[in-house]
Amino acid sequence: MTSHGLSGLRIGLIGPMPPPSGGMANQTRQLAELLAAAGATVTSVQVNAPYWPSWVARLPLLRSVVRLCPYLAALWRAAGQVDIFHIMANSGWSWHLFAAPAVWVARSRGVAVVVNYRGGEAAEFLESAGAWVRFTMRQTHALVVPSGFLQGVFARFGMPAGIVPNIIDLSRFRPRDLALAGAPHLLVARNLEPLYDNLTAIRAFQTVRASFPQARLTIAGSGPDEPRLRQAVQDMGLADVVQFSGRLERDAMAELYRSADLMLNPSLADNMPNSVLEAGLAGCPWLVPMWAAFHTWRSMGLPPRWFHLRTLRRWRKRAWRCCQTRRFGSNAQRLEFKRHSAILGLVSSPYSQQFIGRP
Repeated sequence: MTSHGLSGLRIGLIGPMPPPSGGMANQTRQLAELLAAAGATVTSVQVNAPYWPSWVARLPLLRSVVRLCPYLAALWRAAGQVDIFHIMANSGWSWHLFAAPAVWVARSRGVAVVVNYRGGEAAEFLESAGAWVRFTMRQTHALVVPSGFLQGVFARFGMPAGIVPNIIDLSRFRPRDLALAGAPHLLVARNLEPLYDNLTAIRAFQTVRASFPQARLTIAGSGPDEPRLRQAVQDMGLADVVQFSGRLERDAMAELYRSADLMLNPSLADNMPNSVLEAGLAGCPWLVPMWAAFHTWRSMGLPPRWFHLRTLRRWRKRAWRCCQTRRFGSNAQRLEFKRHSAILGLVSSPYSQQFIGRP
């Protein structure tokens, strides 16, 4: 096995897969495509497989059992067919129900393990469950994370991690050629869940409308908050200018980024969200809150203006002027993103370390 050629290696990829097309699910899908293109045999074990029967989805406790049992069986089968598990892990119950069982199944069957940990709430999770996570991580061969921010978080809890940045398809997310014109088009591209605080983005948009009455907002995503957000839009009198597009596939999402003049990311906790990276590549400026990852982003040379969305009233005219001149958030040409070949080299590194000398 060469550093970039994975011919003959059998990899079990454990993680969420679209639908729905969330950030982590898209990363899992793209990683599967990348590994297969490099010659590896990829066996996917989906942690978010559809519930069967479908009515189980309405029963919180029962649905966990119904999903967990076939998941464990799939892990056991996959472990008998592969050389290594690559586990896409997250915080909270996702770790306990999906990532940790995958580690222990792999250990019981003599399969090597790489944990690819994601999510902006890792620090809070490790504060409460760090001992359990460390115990499980001692059974693995490598821990990788997508950013220096998460690398620092895990280092504080005694777990060294390598960095494998998010995968971005540069051929799909490219800047538009046309200059800005017409009414301002704002975009939010996060799941409709409390963590992502979409209501603040809607309120921020309402302040933008005070200066730009023709402005419109597209909310691309789905989730349990949708009814509440639709009601809020109705109550604010914005129903005619706010569109809920639902989840979009990759090509449609790329077109939406190119059509937008400004993207809002109101998340209350984040790490290295795909939506911000993809928007930057599509030439769409962004506004983000000042969460802890800011210093890591700045150290990477990413130059967006950093505002908390709740102060957007003070900045709305300046923000729009920056959008018009393409200075806000920088052009895609000024942003350095890892290409697929570089990602593949980084991903294959822990595999190479584990299988050095493997026939």
